Amino acid sequence: MIGCQLTFFTQQDRQHRHQPLAAWLVEEARRLGINGATLIAGAMGYGHDRTIRSSRFFELSEQPVEVTMAVSEEEARRMLARLKEEGINVFYIKAPIEFGMTGEG
Repeated sequence: MIGCQLTFFTQQDRQHRHQPLAAWLVEEARRLGINGATLIAGAMGYGHDRTIRSSRFFELSEQPVEVTMAVSEEEARRMLARLKEEGINVFYIKAPIEFGMTGEG
């Protein structure tokens, strides 16, 4: 299938509706009927403010996280529209990809 990879970048302590934003993104993708999403914790990173964020032994709140999903163009449109409805401002990448299962004939 031809579609796109939608990846959102945030950090562990960012909240939306009283839960981590990354977890909200995964759950919202499921509610929208998207077939899968993966939350990945990063060791270190920085964003637009140029501040280094990392996971430290005592402080995980600044740990960078990303949520990635392979979606159709329509699913990407629905997910991005949902973020706009919720007033969420988060950095994302939308890149064209081909995806599928190796066992399908």
